[in-house]
Amino acid sequence: MKLLQLIGITGILLGSLLLLPCTKLFSEKPAQGVLLGTRVGDKAPEIKMNNPDGKPISLSSLKGKVVLIDFWASWCAPCRRENPNVVAAYNKYKDAKFKGAKGFEIYSVSLDRAVGPWKAAIIQDKLSWEYHVSDLQFWNNKAARDYQVEGIPTNFLIDANGIIIAKNLRGSGLHIALDKVVEKL
Repeated sequence: MKLLQLIGITGILLGSLLLLPCTKLFSEKPAQGVLLGTRVGDKAPEIKMNNPDGKPISLSSLKGKVVLIDFWASWCAPCRRENPNVVAAYNKYKDAKFKGAKGFEIYSVSLDRAVGPWKAAIIQDKLSWEYHVSDLQFWNNKAARDYQVEGIPTNFLIDANGIIIAKNLRGSGLHIALDKVVEKL
């Protein structure tokens, strides 16, 4: 009887770990970045990192568009479970007209350590947008430090002027936030 209870409790504890977002609890090094503007209403800090092919891409190159900055990693199960929602949002809003903006883009920042798994996850999860970046520094990722990312998935929605208008949007919350900035016809 006690063995069955122990097995049950162990199963519940292991199952609950799968429900937690991937956090720095399991990281090797703590992120130690300066506090920049990461609150709603703040100007989003600049990010400039390489794409999987080694080409540098800056967040500021998307100025004039509504942008979802999405922090994730191939090894993060909650991120991978959220990716279909992010893909659905991209497909729904990529051609939408936005108030005072020239469209919608996703700027994905990976906390991966190696290009191979990162590229494989982009393909497997059908992350069809163009802007995928990383410095392959795991939790020591400069953008993650600058944005004070404590767990992933984490995201920031910025307007055409680079101002953070929402953050930590998951599930239907992402679609609701985007609906608020879509131009109503």
